[in-house]
Amino acid sequence: MRKRMSFILSCFLLLQALTGCSTSETGVTNKPNDQASQPTKPTGKEMVLNWNADGGEPPTADPGLASDGTSFDVITACFEGLTRYGPDGKIANAIADSYTVSEDLTTYTFKLKTNALWSNGDSVTAHDFEFAWKRNLDPKTASEYAYMLYFIKGAEEFNTGKGSHEDVGVKALDDFTLEVKLNSPAPFFYELTAFPTLFPLHKKTLDAHPNWAASPDNYVGNGPFKMELWEHKNKMVLVKNEKYHDKDAVKLDKIVWSMITDTNTAQALFDSGELDWGGHPSYVLPVDVIPALQDEGKIVMAPYPNTVAVTFNTTVPPFTNKKIRQAFSYSIQRQPLVDGIVQTGVPAAFAWVPPSMQLSGNDYFQEDVNKAKQLLAEGLKELGLSTMPEVTFTYGSGDDRQKKLAEALQDQWKRSLGVDVKISGLEEKVFLQNKRSKNYQFAYRNWGADFNDPINFLEIFKDKTVGTNDAAWENDRYRELIVQSYLEKNPAKRNAIMREAETILMEEMPIAPVYYGARPYIKNDKVKGFLINPFGGRDFKYTTIEQ
Repeated sequence: MRKRMSFILSCFLLLQALTGCSTSETGVTNKPNDQASQPTKPTGKEMVLNWNADGGEPPTADPGLASDGTSFDVITACFEGLTRYGPDGKIANAIADSYTVSEDLTTYTFKLKTNALWSNGDSVTAHDFEFAWKRNLDPKTASEYAYMLYFIKGAEEFNTGKGSHEDVGVKALDDFTLEVKLNSPAPFFYELTAFPTLFPLHKKTLDAHPNWAASPDNYVGNGPFKMELWEHKNKMVLVKNEKYHDKDAVKLDKIVWSMITDTNTAQALFDSGELDWGGHPSYVLPVDVIPALQDEGKIVMAPYPNTVAVTFNTTVPPFTNKKIRQAFSYSIQRQPLVDGIVQTGVPAAFAWVPPSMQLSGNDYFQEDVNKAKQLLAEGLKELGLSTMPEVTFTYGSGDDRQKKLAEALQDQWKRSLGVDVKISGLEEKVFLQNKRSKNYQFAYRNWGADFNDPINFLEIFKDKTVGTNDAAWENDRYRELIVQSYLEKNPAKRNAIMREAETILMEEMPIAPVYYGARPYIKNDKVKGFLINPFGGRDFKYTTIEQ
């Protein structure tokens, strides 16, 4: 969720985000300034952050299997990749001590810190990264985010069963040197190494305990915190990891992680002081409290380019028909939804990629009820139907905003199309599982950027087998364009290719954008240093609580 950067400027900015930058004949060398000022920890009692998990129970704590924000938050607290966002919100070396990039920008060589340890005391090595990335690409792992590694040579071929792990372009040259070969220059790759799918894994633990990530007993990480307790669907406790290489920067002793799914209950706990953070990403602010909080000037909007949409299961009639998908999209009156439910002034969405990425003019289609009615009639005729069959729109029941949006859409579709839509709220974990298994008709969808490039919004529709492609939609020309964008080095031409792809996406309408990013939270003066990075990730490493 970000602004689009040109190819050369992207490389420059990514490098300038770090300190101690120098050049060499082999490319670019970067080494961080480890002397950045850190917050001081107040003396006195134990420093504890009382938190709530947005979405309730994390579906997983495995970096290779996670695909939701709640899981990513736990994993980011307990693990660390080659890079990490610093307290200034800029990407910086983490387990990587330095790196070089070849002149053609396709080979990265990372030198790892030699003092980084796993929570069990073992050294973190380049072999741990090679193992993790290849394990996550292995088709048997069934990682939804495996495609995040497709920029690496041989990665897509291995993941799709057309190649072997030996051909994947990641290799530990020695214990502390990792070489990565890319298919083509990817200006966002350095930034991508901060994403959980690219975190290292402790091979001995995974080999000995296949269910290692389900409880603290065998949960071995390398991050600022470690898991002490996991009472499923109730509570999780993370404590400071004393073996973490940068432990002096970590001031929190403990994070007590509740799993409250009712937003009104969470808000009441925040109001009473039992939770230390209100709103995103701890929970979704109840719609009814937003106006008063805005009047009091307490709401802050987190920077996070994302798109809220309706996703259609294109394998299930009637949404196998493009005209019916278009009808449901064109009949949505978006501004009343923004004004009545979101209430934070975000733009209505007429494109999939957020405007902050500057890929399009947010104008691929228009709302048109009359045209929607006509398309619905034509689509039903093409399917051999005289009336609209029963359809159910599903959403996550733990989110007050999702429920109100579902109810409003239900009302709009009844008034504009004359269609009776059932709505069904499901527990978040079940809701996500149903979408992944395509056990739904159409549903709420919220997608936010994982790294700074529009391709992150577009490539999820490249193949219907991609785990994050809830719509199970694919198109031959669209796929060709995505592949072309991977290989095109000229930024203007690359953007033109991606715009053509998005044009196809918005014509075929497997997903109907509704509005763009709305991530409000409440100012809390006693919580300092909690990081919400520009692309939506969250980090507790530098957080402190005023006593």
